[in-house]
Amino acid sequence: MVIIMKTDRHKKILEVIDRYEVGTQEELAKILNDEGYNVTQATVSRDIRELNLSKVSVDGKRTRYATLTKDKPVASDKFLTVLKEGFVSMDMAQNILVIKTAPGMAMAVCAAIDALEWNEIVGSIAGDDTIMCAVRTVNDTLLVMNKIKKLIKNN
Repeated sequence: MVIIMKTDRHKKILEVIDRYEVGTQEELAKILNDEGYNVTQATVSRDIRELNLSKVSVDGKRTRYATLTKDKPVASDKFLTVLKEGFVSMDMAQNILVIKTAPGMAMAVCAAIDALEWNEIVGSIAGDDTIMCAVRTVNDTLLVMNKIKKLIKNN
């Protein structure tokens, strides 16, 4: 039972840091407690270490927790550029995310999305101008759509 609770808590932590700019362990503990997880700052500290979270700069002044994948805070600039330039629109059908791209760009945009290594996405396939991503749940589909919107808007 403890393992299930810890796994759920870790999933919630990843969701929280994707959704909010959490800069301290205390902020994260407060959000988790507000969400019904009974945690202390020490528990959050261990979770952060186990999840390999790191602090990244938000605007040169503030920092926030983020997931890091092997020396890269987010996918390389090349992938983000391809995502931004190739993306046209997206829509969902339950837990399937359909992304429309510029003609001939679907495979490149799909590779960029795959490089993000988001846990919510089970797999994706690309045609000429359409990508279909199988996402774990309907809620995760909404979360992925918001993440993509943020990447496109911020870059």
